[in-house]
Amino acid sequence: MVGRRPGPGAVPAGPVTAAQPTAGSTPISVRRVPAFNHVGLCVTDLARSRRFYIELLGFSPQRSLVVPDEPSDRLLGVAPPLNLTAVYLGLDGLVLELLCFERPDNPPFRARVFNEPGLTHLSVSVDDVRATAARAAEFGGTALAETDIGAALFIRDPDGQLIELLPLSYRTALDAPPD
Repeated sequence: MVGRRPGPGAVPAGPVTAAQPTAGSTPISVRRVPAFNHVGLCVTDLARSRRFYIELLGFSPQRSLVVPDEPSDRLLGVAPPLNLTAVYLGLDGLVLELLCFERPDNPPFRARVFNEPGLTHLSVSVDDVRATAARAAEFGGTALAETDIGAALFIRDPDGQLIELLPLSYRTALDAPPD
């Protein structure tokens, strides 16, 4: 019906713009469906991790910010002071958020088994799987030779995060329309 406001819980037909923008502000467009935002990864040395992800794996720097203690301490469940810096890197639509808490007494890395619930690994397609793995140590990482199955293998980033290296052909096959 024309002229009626949708009732509670109604989904608008098309992008929604914030009511009246204030002077100097920009209207906000709201999506009706969820959108992937980023993956957060806690690191111990921001410069080392940036170099690893940018120079070895081809990520591009997007932005960085010093995160305020309030209200981030509540959101993250970490007692202040946080001394947190976040760096955002992009690769092929994925945004990786490197989180570095510059403070004493952060928990150490804990090895996980692959079938433990939770995030198991990141996966990146590269030109040459073995050559990329061979260079991991230059950037503070580790190649896991025992995982080499020919077409894929794992490396660890400087803080121990598992990263699966796959050939670009694997990504191309994923992007192809299904039969």
